[in-house]
Amino acid sequence: MMSLRNLKQWLRKTKKNNQKHKKQETTEDTIVQILTDEEDFDDLRVKDLRQELRRVKYNQKFIGSLFNTIGTLIVAAALAIIISNVFMPVLQVTGNSMAPTLEEGEILLANKNAKFNTGDIIAFYYNNKILVKRVIATAGDWINISADGTVYVNDIEIDEPYLIDKALGDCNLDFPYQIPESKIFVMGDHRSVSLDSRNSNIGCISEEQIVGRVDLCIWPLSGVRKVN
Repeated sequence: MMSLRNLKQWLRKTKKNNQKHKKQETTEDTIVQILTDEEDFDDLRVKDLRQELRRVKYNQKFIGSLFNTIGTLIVAAALAIIISNVFMPVLQVTGNSMAPTLEEGEILLANKNAKFNTGDIIAFYYNNKILVKRVIATAGDWINISADGTVYVNDIEIDEPYLIDKALGDCNLDFPYQIPESKIFVMGDHRSVSLDSRNSNIGCISEEQIVGRVDLCIWPLSGVRKVN
């Protein structure tokens, strides 16, 4: 009587021969029918054979599904990286210079192609780092900051509802100060600690330094919101 071990060996040999000669793959029912025609093959062996064939078939489907899933994840990750680098850079807040608007550890999306106006929050390069600040004035504007931290642009006090308190902060500029051509004056919302355009070490930034306008906070999930 043919043992189950010999049966498995016979099945492997048959499969190799079919692949070699490009014959149509033998189905489960056909194999079982062929073997049940043998006089020395009992019902128990047929049952074992069916179980073995189903196990092999399941494993093949599982492996195929696994490879498809992995491939999909790789493509999705590649697309996410491309989108992040080309259109929507992902940034993480470090420090508290933009508190309370942005808190340390929050993750932001910046829009590279978006235009910005005064009052918008932007990300920009500075000394191989990316800083996040608020646009206060643009080229040609005159800015003045009083001793108590009140900001005037072109002799008009600007409304800043995003501030907790005002402060002159780390400032070494002589006021009134005119923003140079093609430059942008930025400040952090936490005026007493932020190092920004008020200090000549950073100064006004150029448009070439800008990474993008910060539009969304995407992490933590409890803090997902539009940034303004």
